[in-house]
Amino acid sequence: MKKALLIAITGVLMATSAAMAQDVRYNFDKNTDFSRFKTYKWVILKDATPLDNLADQQVKDAVDAQLAAKGLTKVDSDSADLYVGYQAAVGQEKEFTSYNTGWGYGGGWYGGGWYGNGMGGGTTYGSTTTIYTGQLALDMYDSANKDLVWRGVASKTLDTKAKPEKRQKNLTKAMKKLFKNYPPVKK
Repeated sequence: MKKALLIAITGVLMATSAAMAQDVRYNFDKNTDFSRFKTYKWVILKDATPLDNLADQQVKDAVDAQLAAKGLTKVDSDSADLYVGYQAAVGQEKEFTSYNTGWGYGGGWYGGGWYGNGMGGGTTYGSTTTIYTGQLALDMYDSANKDLVWRGVASKTLDTKAKPEKRQKNLTKAMKKLFKNYPPVKK
């Protein structure tokens, strides 16, 4: 019984820590020479749901910082080497948590040993919470032929009560993690 409870608690803690971590993925055109890209321009992706002005600027600032660190320069002209755009979404999931106040049935230290005859009782309680997950997809297009050459996706469980500083810190951390392997290395 103790072992099963310990395994259950460990599983919940691992799932919780995994849900809180940022998940990043990327894909790229293996035939593209990324060393030739020196400049980029922000574009609005067709059918992308726009963010409010404040959130839009925060996303762009976080991406701009990472692209500048990779040696790219932001320009406003259509002659940029890359066109960069993003899409953002927030999803909802339901999480059910339950626990029991009793020790349950069976012999042993708690069930039938020192603490009774093995007929434990208790009440099971449960609660449901809504978990919000944010996802940001960033696309880079070769401006010469308008082909998608790189796409990165970052997702994270959102804390709706987080202060703006914490939200910005999470966004910055996600973008650093997303651009860790940019430009991609050909093998």
